[in-house]
Amino acid sequence: MSRLILALDVLEREKAIDIAKKTAPYLHAIKVGWPLVMNAGMEIVREISQFSRVICDFKVADIPNTTRLIVRSAKKYGASGIIVHSFVGRDSVRAAVEEAGEMDVFVVTEMSHPGALDFMQKHAEEMVKIARDEGARGIIAPATRPERLREIRKIAGELLILSPGVGAQGGKARDAIEAGADYIIVGRSIYNAENPALAAKELTEEIMGLENQ
Repeated sequence: MSRLILALDVLEREKAIDIAKKTAPYLHAIKVGWPLVMNAGMEIVREISQFSRVICDFKVADIPNTTRLIVRSAKKYGASGIIVHSFVGRDSVRAAVEEAGEMDVFVVTEMSHPGALDFMQKHAEEMVKIARDEGARGIIAPATRPERLREIRKIAGELLILSPGVGAQGGKARDAIEAGADYIIVGRSIYNAENPALAAKELTEEIMGLENQ
């Protein structure tokens, strides 16, 4: 079973579908964000879900009612998961989980870019606890800072950890897996590769090799 998630941050519908179809055999899921949806429309979620699970990386950060409407829309178009923020409060996370039903909710705790150090890192542990208390399926924690990932893993309990930042941002799959990540999120190193399917295959084999060591 693959532990690789593709962050498909391309803009063109045809390119997205082509990459999704070719890489899907080597993936656990495909993460679709605003860049693609704003250019191709929400129907792209349904189209890509023919090949792979789709996680809507909408980083929802709104009041509970608006959160419910966004989660409902993602579910309507066939998403298997959605990513939300928790800094807006536990009531919004609770609304997402309640509306999601069988769809997975993943809560951002600390992002992979340097700017996360300004505000997010100071409250990451609190956000992990909100995700855990409100029944989310998992959390987002950075592969770019394995030492932080290791600390977050200690308090995450049974929450899944999806870890972005491997590849173009400098994170290493080995470091993230060893620090406690369940799934690795990779974007540019796959979709900008000359052969995206081969890049996905090699990364999946690398992660599987770590499991067998």
